[in-house]
Amino acid sequence: MASLPIDTSKFTAIICAVPPAPRVANRETGQLRVDRETGRTMFQVGLCLMTGGSADVVNVSVPGEPSGVQLGMPVQVRDLVATPWENEGRHGVAFRASEIRPLSAPAASGTAAGKGAGQ
Repeated sequence: MASLPIDTSKFTAIICAVPPAPRVANRETGQLRVDRETGRTMFQVGLCLMTGGSADVVNVSVPGEPSGVQLGMPVQVRDLVATPWENEGRHGVAFRASEIRPLSAPAASGTAAGKGAGQ
């Protein structure tokens, strides 16, 4: 199925709701899932996507451990896509990003203190 790009600029905030954890490919052996393109271990991060008066938590897979991402931290997500899937009568949507990193504080270039996204 086709991957659908998601415009993350439309969210008022993206917060880490579940810290990064390696994805397990085989529960019996403990083998970790690896990205086919890069060979890096896949990690899963629970992200709270907020817009207007609503919020949804989704699990997002990303190649490599997202450095510095911690619970409750605002994050930036690059190349977020949603891929619908179906397998043996089950179905859902898988989310993947090329990178998740802490949202850096904006430079103090003439902006008033306390002004943030969505204010």
